[in-house]
Amino acid sequence: MVQKALTTLLLLTVSNVFMTLAWYGHLRLKSIRFFSELSLTAVIVLSWSVALFEYSFQVPANRIGFSENGGPFSLVQLKVLQEAVSLTVFMVIASFLFKTGGLRMNHALAFLCLILAVYFAFRP
Repeated sequence: MVQKALTTLLLLTVSNVFMTLAWYGHLRLKSIRFFSELSLTAVIVLSWSVALFEYSFQVPANRIGFSENGGPFSLVQLKVLQEAVSLTVFMVIASFLFKTGGLRMNHALAFLCLILAVYFAFRP
């Protein structure tokens, strides 16, 4: 059961790296001339191409982790875990790739609330 939980967490993390790049990467790439000249339709197609990899990790993560498939997590726990991973991955990528100016106190408080959400979702 621990292995399925860790596998689910790893797959969710990889999935969310692709998701963050698909959703927000084009904003960073705008500074490169080739990407700045792409039409909105081309950017959408490019983002969906990256998102395909997100789904390639997200779907197995949910199937492996879901309790009705022999995994350790309920549907609600999977969703809360995915959101926690998503926001954590986003903040790391935003801080290092986008250089958004680092974390402030309100970000730390938001993470505390996120940890509390995970805690309450996993309580029996």
